[in-house]
Amino acid sequence: MDRATFACSTAFFRDYSSSSQSTFCLPTGHVDFIDKVESFTYSDFFRDYLIPNHPCVFSAKFTDGWGSRRNWVTWDGKPDFDYLLQKFGDAIVPVANCDVKEYNSNPKEQLPFKEYVNYWKEYIKNDYRSSRGCLYLKDWHLSRAFPEQDVYTTPVYFSSDWLNEYWDAIAVDDYRFVYMGPKGSWTPFHADVFRSYSWSANICGRKKWLLYPPGQEDYLKDRHGNLPFDVTAPGLQDKSVYPRYNQSQPPVEIVQEAGEIVFIPSGWHHQVYNLEDTISINHNWVNGCNVAIMWCFLQDELAAVQREINEWKDPMDDWHLQCQLIMKSCTGIDYKEFYNFLKVIAENRISILENGLDDEASAKNTPKAAISTLGMLHAVFDLKRTVKVLTSLSANEDFKKLDLTSLSPPPEALLHHLKAAIDTALL
Repeated sequence: MDRATFACSTAFFRDYSSSSQSTFCLPTGHVDFIDKVESFTYSDFFRDYLIPNHPCVFSAKFTDGWGSRRNWVTWDGKPDFDYLLQKFGDAIVPVANCDVKEYNSNPKEQLPFKEYVNYWKEYIKNDYRSSRGCLYLKDWHLSRAFPEQDVYTTPVYFSSDWLNEYWDAIAVDDYRFVYMGPKGSWTPFHADVFRSYSWSANICGRKKWLLYPPGQEDYLKDRHGNLPFDVTAPGLQDKSVYPRYNQSQPPVEIVQEAGEIVFIPSGWHHQVYNLEDTISINHNWVNGCNVAIMWCFLQDELAAVQREINEWKDPMDDWHLQCQLIMKSCTGIDYKEFYNFLKVIAENRISILENGLDDEASAKNTPKAAISTLGMLHAVFDLKRTVKVLTSLSANEDFKKLDLTSLSPPPEALLHHLKAAIDTALL
């Protein structure tokens, strides 16, 4: 989206900057299909899908120019194993066994990519059967491992991406993945990391998605409060085990074709099947529209940890710190890192507001570059949402019980800086 277009949306973003987080709405099962690239703007996506937290599907026209769609696929729409082996044959990749349940997920192993492709070929030849089970390459950080490869360009609609902006800044991790799997491979019922948004683009093949809006998952829990592994399992009909299942709404179902992108809103639980041999590219991301949901999720996770080890509260001097360590081991982040996450996001936007837009930076396809591309007003929106969450974090009793002396700047100073930057930008 060019800056002139974004500037025309000034009143629009000011309205949403001051509004509270939108409530979830249960759709009637219809999911919008976005067909034309030229007539669908970032502001359209922001207003109609990000803020109301509704799913949608983008047509294959939005991925037409991607290198992976040109090079990774044969003329008849199948994975081009020869090309993939040539480019990535020596890589080590994470592979899950879809036929085995381990707790509430599938066990994973690390395999050479060439071994996985050989398995996949044999699996197809053997009519999609193997003594090794149905293996699914999942959560491969291909872009991080092969940055020189022309794979894809993140569509502008998903470019306000705080998760990858932060993890790129600290050079530790990212939330950009490639999935490759045969017909019949699948992902069990779950909601995405930190209750983030996700987008998933099929390079080839087809997927079926079963989506449940936030709150519906409560009806699917068993009498112990556990979510099902497979929402299609006949056992969910057993009222003695799943007493509220009959109160649940049917899932929103999407069949995603080759080239199409599915947008999964924040906190929507889902289960996914590959209907054909399929390759997809997936991102998880958080931004100003759902960072409050991420913060609520972290509070819920900490409360769950505290309940589990409550009996050790009195004899353990550092009980609150131990709760943070356990939460981080389970979720990937604790309260102090969440503060640093907010700080990095805020400081990048303050830099834009104080120093202006950077034409050279905005030409790059990175989350940080997106700040320049989306413009000054979006930076203000982001800062306002950051202030709300940072204010809540600073007042949180569990946060205040931690040793905060290592945080620089201190939360109060950062909040003051954010508010001053917003006030100056709106003069």
